[in-house]
Amino acid sequence: MPAESSQTLERGLRLLRLLADGRPGRTPTELAAELGLSRPAVYRLLTTLQSEGFVRRDGDGRVHLGFGVLVLARAVQPLLREGALPTLRRLAEEVGATAHLTVAEGDDGLAVAVVEPSWTDMHVAYREGSRHPLTRGAAGLAILALRQGRTAYAISEGQLQEGARGIAAPVPGVPWLEASVGVVSFTPLAPESIGPRVAAAAAELAAALA
Repeated sequence: MPAESSQTLERGLRLLRLLADGRPGRTPTELAAELGLSRPAVYRLLTTLQSEGFVRRDGDGRVHLGFGVLVLARAVQPLLREGALPTLRRLAEEVGATAHLTVAEGDDGLAVAVVEPSWTDMHVAYREGSRHPLTRGAAGLAILALRQGRTAYAISEGQLQEGARGIAAPVPGVPWLEASVGVVSFTPLAPESIGPRVAAAAAELAAALA
């Protein structure tokens, strides 16, 4: 019985990871094919996960992540913030720009940790809890790149705030987390030097979370 229960849990987690890959909702038949399971097995998983709010079905019967996943994600955010602050603090001081950790919540990016540099005369005030579409700003673009299997840093200018420039890199190799580390400034940012530094900070955070 314990082995069977562990297998069921593993299958349920694999199903949730599939639904978290950013693609549109899937049918139970598509999920069964991608997971290599029978349709009855997938329906049993979906029944349990739906009753707990972790998946939902739309009017066409396609399966999506449910809001129960967001509840778990929000519970993890304070731990993420605590773990990210040392890395962000070093990045902000070295670059002289506001550093931030942004996580994906569906199609939005949410800033869960922000550190401002201590020695600059002027810097961008970026609030923790700020939310924006992933399609706007370097932080969101880096997360979208991660969903496509790319880990290169992203650059933006004036997409979220007039005159603000941003560079962000995805946090790689953490299967349960879609996130990016970035900096934002009103002064020019040299991508050839700051981009690799931001990417190194993202990798440093990934190693701390592994």
